[in-house]
Amino acid sequence: MKQIVTAALIGLGLYSSAAMAADGQITVTGNIVAQTCNIAGNSGQNVTVTLPTVGAASLAAKGQTSGATPFAITLSNCPSALKNAQTRFEVGPTVNATTGNLLNATGSGAASNVEVQLLNNSFNAINLSNNANSQVVPISSGGASMAYYAQYYATGAAGAGSVNTSVQYSMTYQ
Repeated sequence: MKQIVTAALIGLGLYSSAAMAADGQITVTGNIVAQTCNIAGNSGQNVTVTLPTVGAASLAAKGQTSGATPFAITLSNCPSALKNAQTRFEVGPTVNATTGNLLNATGSGAASNVEVQLLNNSFNAINLSNNANSQVVPISSGGASMAYYAQYYATGAAGAGSVNTSVQYSMTYQ
């Protein structure tokens, strides 16, 4: 009986190791540089975008947009080893995970059914929840400029009020 139990345990041990065999491997590599580029918005490294005042009628239905306003992030004093740069928008409490837009602040006096949508330099919407359409720009002569737009985006018939939101960003380099 003892031999049967021992044989059964050995058999189960061999079976369980086969069942837990790996299907593959993930290898992670990266690079840390001592210096990156100097980043400038219109207020140090920060950017403030003032959208124009628009009528609620211009945002009467879901998907309507209005007030596209340009802004830029400029890079300078980039080391020669850096060839490309990309703005990575940080997912946080102000990002709508479904639309990829910025949520409007809530509270007294806030506009309803309105988000803020960011666009790349080709006027393609940037999905802030996964950074889809976030542009990669070449660094040339130690610098680069990244052009963007911000605009109102209706999630339904807009109600009058203020719009206030923000998103943090990081710069990545290749």
